[in-house]
Amino acid sequence: MPLWEALAIILAGVWAGTINTVVGSGTLVTFPVLLFFGYPPVVANVSNSLGLVGGGVTGVWGYRREVRAMLPALRRLVPASLIGGIAGALLLLVLPPEAFERIVPLLILLGIVLVIVGPRLQRWAAAHHRDGVPPRSHVVALVAGVLLAGVYGGYFGAAQGVLLIGLLSTFSAEPLQRLNGVKNVLGTVVNFVAALVFIVVEPEAIDWTVAGLILSGALIGGLIGASVGRRLPPTVLRAVIVLIGVVAIAHLVLT
Repeated sequence: MPLWEALAIILAGVWAGTINTVVGSGTLVTFPVLLFFGYPPVVANVSNSLGLVGGGVTGVWGYRREVRAMLPALRRLVPASLIGGIAGALLLLVLPPEAFERIVPLLILLGIVLVIVGPRLQRWAAAHHRDGVPPRSHVVALVAGVLLAGVYGGYFGAAQGVLLIGLLSTFSAEPLQRLNGVKNVLGTVVNFVAALVFIVVEPEAIDWTVAGLILSGALIGGLIGASVGRRLPPTVLRAVIVLIGVVAIAHLVLT
C-alpha cells in the first residue's frame, strides 16, 4: 500500500471518529474513501466497522461524565443494541446490498425530523413522567427503536447516530449532551458486536491493514469529537446533527 493511501485512510479515520462522536455518520467518510481506493464494498464495510470501534471507545471516554449519569438507562438499552448489532451484521453477510437501499434514506429522514422537534417532544415526554420516571410505554418504544437502530447499524451504520439521537430525544427528558453520551455508547456496542460477528463468521472479509489504519485515526478522532461535542450548545448540536443527516441522505440517494 502506498504511503499516501495509508495517510488518506488514517485521516478519514480521524474525521470519522470525530463526526461519529459529535453526531454520527462517520461511515459516510471512510466508506467512500475505501471504495475510491478499490476495496470491494463488503470488505470496505466490514473493515470500516472494525476500525471505527476505536473512535467509539475514546468518544465514550470523553463523554464519561454524561455516561455515568445515564447508567440506569444504559442497562436497559445496551442489550437491545447488542442484539440488533449482531442481527444487522448477519444480515450484511446474507442479504444483497440492495435490500436496505430504499429504506435507509427514509430512516435517516425520520431521525432528522425527530431531532428537529426534539425540544417539543422532550417537553411532552417530561409531562408524562411521574416523579421523573418515564411511563412503561415510552421505555418499551425506546428499547424497540434502539433494537431496530442496532440492526441498521450492524448492517451499514451511516447516520445511526442521527437515528439514535432522534429516538432518545423523543422518549427521554434528559439534556441533549447526556443523550449524546448514550448515543456514543450504543453506537460503539453495535460496531463492536458487528465486528466480532465478522471476525468469527467471515474473517476473510476483513482487510486488517485497512481496519488498523482506520482504528488508529478513529482513536484520535473520538477524543477530538468529545472535546468539541461537549462544548456545543444544544441548539448548535441539533443544527449540526440535522446538517449531517441531510448530507447523509443526499449522499445515499445520489450515489
